[in-house]
Amino acid sequence: MNRSNRYIRSWFVLAVGAVCLTFALSGSSQVQTQTSTTTGQSSKELKVDHAQVVDVIGNDLIVKMEDGTIRHIANVPESARVTVDGKQLGIHDLKAGMTLQRTIVTTTTPKVITTTQTVTGKVWHVQPPSSVILTLEDGTNQQFKIPKGQKFNVDGQMVDAWGLKKGMKVSATKVVEEPITQVEHARHLTGQMPPAPTPPTADAPILVAVEASPAAAPTATEGAPAALPKTGSELPLYGLLGILSLASAFGLRLIRKAA
Repeated sequence: MNRSNRYIRSWFVLAVGAVCLTFALSGSSQVQTQTSTTTGQSSKELKVDHAQVVDVIGNDLIVKMEDGTIRHIANVPESARVTVDGKQLGIHDLKAGMTLQRTIVTTTTPKVITTTQTVTGKVWHVQPPSSVILTLEDGTNQQFKIPKGQKFNVDGQMVDAWGLKKGMKVSATKVVEEPITQVEHARHLTGQMPPAPTPPTADAPILVAVEASPAAAPTATEGAPAALPKTGSELPLYGLLGILSLASAFGLRLIRKAA
């Protein structure tokens, strides 16, 4: 019988009369219950998201995802922590430019929960084909519903609910197997500080200042006398002086003759 993903197997085992039948237990008096869990093979899924901090406003975090989209994460709890350079930082410690990495590990584990209920008593009354009343060990009577179409094994012969007789001692057991899927999420958030600006090289000055002097020294072309070339000689000067002397003497001679 399969109902809402639950597999129900129920049966009666008669201690006297060797009658086996299956029915649903509707009461809890004198019913013993045992539960066991069978675990299957787990599967894991890894997901990694990267983002860059754009701004932090109070407890709201604004980040830029890898695809360029802007995401607003509102009301980040004070208890939230991110590991940055080995330190645990809170929402108010985050700075613009920091990179965040969120790793989510999802573990999916299939399980089957088996619940076994057992009751023992004597058939006090049978109302075929839907129910039977048993007298339990504490002397109380409890009614149980019999599933539709249930067959019973009586001394090797398969009979329906009409084969049950008053006074038969029976032990009824109901086994319910419920498959479930357990999903667990493990989240780990890490981050990195923004990269530091690149410093200038040691031999490249950041700024060169040029100060103007009060009075600039004259250059050779502005006022300094030009030096004579090393190949210059005083002989032309002596010749010029000789010519001037001759001219003076000739002039004095002309003056005397005129007198």
